[in-house]
Amino acid sequence: MTDYQRNILYPASLSPKRILIKGATILSMDVNIGNIPKGDILIEGGKIVSVGAEISADQAQIIEADNMIAIPGMVDTHRHSWEGQLRRINPNAESLEDYCNATHFSFAKYYRPRDIYVGNMLTALGCMDAGITTVIDNSHNSRSAAHSDAAVEAMLDAGIRAVHAAGAPVSGTWDTAHWPGNLERLQNKYFKDGNNSLITLAMMAQLEPAQWAEARRLGIPIVTEFFGGKMADELEGLHREGLLRKDNIFNHCTCLPDKGWKILREAGVRVNVCPRSDAHYGIEDGMFAWQAAAQHGIRPGLSVDNETSYSGDMFMEMRVAFYLQRVVGQLRRSDQSRQSVETISASRLLEAATIDGAACAGLQDRIGSLVPGKQADVVLINTEDINLYPSNNAFGTVVHAAERSNIDTVIICGRIVKQRGALIGVNAKELRAAIDESRTHLFSAAGYKPDQFSENFSALN
Repeated sequence: MTDYQRNILYPASLSPKRILIKGATILSMDVNIGNIPKGDILIEGGKIVSVGAEISADQAQIIEADNMIAIPGMVDTHRHSWEGQLRRINPNAESLEDYCNATHFSFAKYYRPRDIYVGNMLTALGCMDAGITTVIDNSHNSRSAAHSDAAVEAMLDAGIRAVHAAGAPVSGTWDTAHWPGNLERLQNKYFKDGNNSLITLAMMAQLEPAQWAEARRLGIPIVTEFFGGKMADELEGLHREGLLRKDNIFNHCTCLPDKGWKILREAGVRVNVCPRSDAHYGIEDGMFAWQAAAQHGIRPGLSVDNETSYSGDMFMEMRVAFYLQRVVGQLRRSDQSRQSVETISASRLLEAATIDGAACAGLQDRIGSLVPGKQADVVLINTEDINLYPSNNAFGTVVHAAERSNIDTVIICGRIVKQRGALIGVNAKELRAAIDESRTHLFSAAGYKPDQFSENFSALN
């Protein structure tokens, strides 16, 4: 254990072998189990054993869930976790260049391994607090083997489920010798023989077949920042050579023409869309790619992307997606020459945030729905809270009204990580001290003078 890992978390307590959630309104996200107005969930050995009414179990820890809604743990399919301590540093960013200036071209090159650890830890804990039990960590600041180790160990220590997509930095100097060979080192150190069921490994790389070959050799997924208007022309050649496969995960996919979407579907490429990020940073046309994906039979996951301008919760991501799609539909209805747009229902958005996100992460057989045999990633939302009561529609309550403060309980692989509205095992004082030390170092190293009231990140002072 390194010095920066000490004291942030209290020693982990033993999880109960058997948990029985009683009396919840269950949104299972499974067509066979369906929705249960008042039901129970039995968890044993980290897995869901039974879902239904009036389940009994000896020697189980009982969670009374009357007036709670049970959903699968949500999945964020694209997050740059290392940026945790840069939250909301650039609230009015208008372009991808603005984002890069506030991350890659300023602070990123001054990150020490301990800063990577702190950023990832803060992001992971924030996810868990907000009911996001799985995150695809797009780690594009792996400057050395020690940086990569710190990123993985933060996720392991936090106890979140994650796909760690290790990638090369965008700017500054870094240890080029460890990339992409670092992936095999990581695999041997942390992921060999499936010895860790919560964290899996991936590569983060652009459309670079030479690097993809290493990921394919190791049998790990490949995550790519993909902007369809600029990169679509490269798809046909990649597809012709058999380089696009089901182990590719594409972020954004904005402005991709029909021909490109057909290639992605034929190749089985996994896709996630970014409602807030694409609009906030004006990525290509600024519109998330849900409609185009749906028209081509692709069910995308939802992703937050980063927290440098806005919040890190999936509730807001679902709401922004709902309203952006409504606006596009209204505009197209006023122009009868254009193809109509289907509205997105609340239940469909929750599917995107759970079971479809799990599929994007390649984990649909483990998580994403409340089904016996799957690992127990469960979130309980308290509908007795004043902002949610009375709950007249379960999907409407979750998607249109709930927030992180309404989450009573979060369970990951049968381990309770949040209960009665508070994260378990976090030393808040030490966590804040580690964040403050890291942020102070980064600001000082970069020559940045913080301003609590400036809404735009400017060039470093």
